[in-house]
Amino acid sequence: MSAGHAAANSYEAGLAHHFESFEQQKESSFLGMWLFLVQEIMFFGGLFVAYAVYRSMYPAAFMAGSQQLDTFWGFLNTLVLLCSSFTMVLAVWGAQVGRKKVIVWGLIGTIFFGAVFLGVKVVEYSAKFEHHLVPGESFEWPPKKHHGGDHGAEAAAHGADDLAHGAVIATEAHGADVAIDSSNAVEMSGRGGAIIFFFLYFFMTGMHALHMVIGIVIMLIMLPMAAKGKWGPDNHNFVEGFGLYWHFVDLVWIFLFPFLYLLGAH
Repeated sequence: MSAGHAAANSYEAGLAHHFESFEQQKESSFLGMWLFLVQEIMFFGGLFVAYAVYRSMYPAAFMAGSQQLDTFWGFLNTLVLLCSSFTMVLAVWGAQVGRKKVIVWGLIGTIFFGAVFLGVKVVEYSAKFEHHLVPGESFEWPPKKHHGGDHGAEAAAHGADDLAHGAVIATEAHGADVAIDSSNAVEMSGRGGAIIFFFLYFFMTGMHALHMVIGIVIMLIMLPMAAKGKWGPDNHNFVEGFGLYWHFVDLVWIFLFPFLYLLGAH
């Protein structure tokens, strides 16, 4: 009878019925999370490979497109995510030592910083729609000069000059007919490269933001559970596993920021 009570107490404390111990449950949970993160690495890795390939094909257009991104907002979001990683570490530590208030406040802090990040992205996306830099029928390239975008227009012009120089060389080598074709190629290549850059920008940052939204929803579900003392020293694998997910999302942004925002500076 006492063994039955002990088993019941273990299940109430968070041990699932198909595990023999908390240690076994923890190992299985971490294995599942790492397998999930591996496929996430492959997903974002494929996007970064696509970015590298097209960047090598359209270096001038990618540099000009990067100049249209506001490095201030990008850097601010980098700081915000670093702060969210710190608050998540606090939440995990609180679960490991059995301090539910620390878990709750750690999750609240992480949710707050995640919401700030998404708010900044809304501001950035709105500016891109306003300046017609969203791939589609209304896409405008070269971009008109606007606040924060003068360098981008200048970079686009330099990129066009570089391609035009190539057209001159082709003219000298093959004649005037090639010059006409090369001139058309200058315009089409610059616009096409810019469309690809902004498509990758919206898709990569959009998928990253989607992962953050999912994380925030999960933390909102976790909050009342943490307040009730669901997690403690013997049963903190869920919080720690989710912490791995959140740190991974932060790490993806650490790569997105220089690849997208700082390309123009280079």
